[in-house]
Parts: sequence; C-alpha cells; structure tokens
Amino acid sequence: MTRIAILETGHPPDHLKDDFDDYPARFRALLGEGVPTTRFDVQSGQLPEDPSVFQGAIVTGSAAGVYDDLPWIPQLIDWLRAARGRTRLVGICFGHQALAHAFGGVVEKSDKGWGVGLHRYDVREDAPWMHPRARTIAIPVSHQDQVVAVSDDARVIASSGFTPYAGLAWGDDAISFQCHPEFQPDYAAALIEGRRGARIPHDVADQAIDSLKRPNDRAVLTAWIRAFLLLTPPPVEDDGSGI
Repeated sequence: MTRIAILETGHPPDHLKDDFDDYPARFRALLGEGVPTTRFDVQSGQLPEDPSVFQGAIVTGSAAGVYDDLPWIPQLIDWLRAARGRTRLVGICFGHQALAHAFGGVVEKSDKGWGVGLHRYDVREDAPWMHPRARTIAIPVSHQDQVVAVSDDARVIASSGFTPYAGLAWGDDAISFQCHPEFQPDYAAALIEGRRGARIPHDVADQAIDSLKRPNDRAVLTAWIRAFLLLTPPPVEDDGSGI
C-alpha cells in the first residue's frame, strides 16, 4: 500500500497547541483518509533510511530558516539531495525553501517583510496532476524568508508580485509551495494574532486577518498535492468530469 513520509521540521507555537490539532494531523488530513503515513521528527535527527520505501515525502513548515546554524538542517538538505529521483518530494513553506536550497537555489530573509494572510498566485504551468484546473490560487501564508534564486533545472509553477518563486518544480518528481494549504483560516488567523505587535506590525496583521475572510483555494491545491504524491490519474471526459 502507498505510504507517505511526513518530515516534520517544526511544531505549532505553544499558544496554539491546546486549541488546534497537532501539525502532522493537518498533513494526514491533506492526503485524505486511508493513506498510510509515517512521521519523522527531523529536528531530532529522524529521517527515512531508504527514501524509495515511500511513495513520497512531504517536508513541512518550520520557524527555522534554511540558513540557520542548526545540526538537523544540513542533515535534511543532504537527505533531500540523496532522495531526489528515488521518491516523490513535496515541500511546504520551510520545506519549499529547503528543496530550493538543496537543489541549487538561494533563500534569504526577505526585505519585503512578513507574508501573512491569504495570498493569490498566478499558476504558470499546467501539469498532469493539476486537476481541477485553475489559473490562480489563493492560499494562506506565513513566512519571512523567500526563495530569491533558483537552479537552472527548476520551473516556476506559481508566482505573485510579493513571492515570484511561490511554486517550483524539478523534473517530474519534486514540487514545492511557499504557501500553507494545510492551514485553515482560523488557524492562520490565530497564528497572526500570536505574533501581532511583537513580530508582525498591527496594520499588516489587520490586513492579513481581513484577507482570510475571503474564499480560498485550499481544496484545489490539496487535490493537486494528493494527485502528485499518489499518482492519481487526471479525470477524462468519459468519466463525466465535465472537462
């Protein structure tokens, strides 16, 4: 049976742990019921010994930056380089930055400040796993760092003025997104409130909270990631898909 590795690189802030589900549960929900997963605590040095045992691996978000002097980060980067081509890889937020860094890109703390709230991206590619089709997607975000340069073999699959490298792909078996499709709006809002004033300016927080009240496309991006990892075939007209 298909197995997916969840490489957990961060944990929810303490003020959110009692009111919201644990972080790995959000990624299990993203994959849907019936998909077996194995959790690895990357900060504790846990990584799959053999990437090919898994159909795919998701690298989660983290409060850390890929440039931080933490022992588990180079271990993860080395693992990603070794795993490329041996399993399907998906990076989310920090995971997005980790894949870009591992494969030859550059990540920096952005002088644009915090990206929070609901951000809309232009979709730059129509890949087979991108069903339902969408020209743009609006997804919750929470990041200071950004990918500022990519390797020659990277393709930009989603972008915005604020985040030019919001979605990336390498070959047919590695993709990443700067946004958080696993964040429900209430969780994203609570995260912003916990950082208001001390880390996120009040005016930025106000605008972000207001944006989260608008409709989002989490279901679309979730379907894309699930199809990419599980190799779900796209719908065809004979199946009544409405294409």
